[in-house]
Amino acid sequence: MRIISGLKRGLKLKSLEGSDTRPTLDSVKEAIFSMLFDSVNDAAILDLFAGSGALGLEALSRGAKKAVFVDSNPKACNIVRANIESAGFEEKASVIKKDAIEFLTEAGKKGEKFSLIFLDPPYALALLDEVLDLISQSGILTENGLIVCEFDNGTKPNIKSFNLLKDKRYGRVCVNILEASK
Repeated sequence: MRIISGLKRGLKLKSLEGSDTRPTLDSVKEAIFSMLFDSVNDAAILDLFAGSGALGLEALSRGAKKAVFVDSNPKACNIVRANIESAGFEEKASVIKKDAIEFLTEAGKKGEKFSLIFLDPPYALALLDEVLDLISQSGILTENGLIVCEFDNGTKPNIKSFNLLKDKRYGRVCVNILEASK
């Protein structure tokens, strides 16, 4: 696994051993960033269920101004911190060890805003709809903000509060690019 473009192109990233995380394949990551085009420039990133932090780090490499990485697994948080340090993004990135639902609730109350949210929850936990609802209710997505939602082919997320901009399938992985309904 590596950063595929931008300032840190080719940098190898660490990931967790075992099946606790499911890193986004480089081919899927490249397709995601092609769909996002220039939406990454100067973006405020939220990488929920961060795992290794590969998506948020890719965004920083491509010109995002800051990234917040959230994961409830302490081992994943340590991996993300190591990857941030390896990339030299300590000034632009923060890691929060917290449950995604708890983080979204608190961030909404604090008035935090993100222009690009990467959402790739563990497939087995079936959290996608709950997290999408909370993102909509919390107001953390900026007016023209986007959500990159990655999920298993057998899942059909409830995106009622969002406009579907892109819907792609890569083997068993599906990717939706969503924006807030106006």
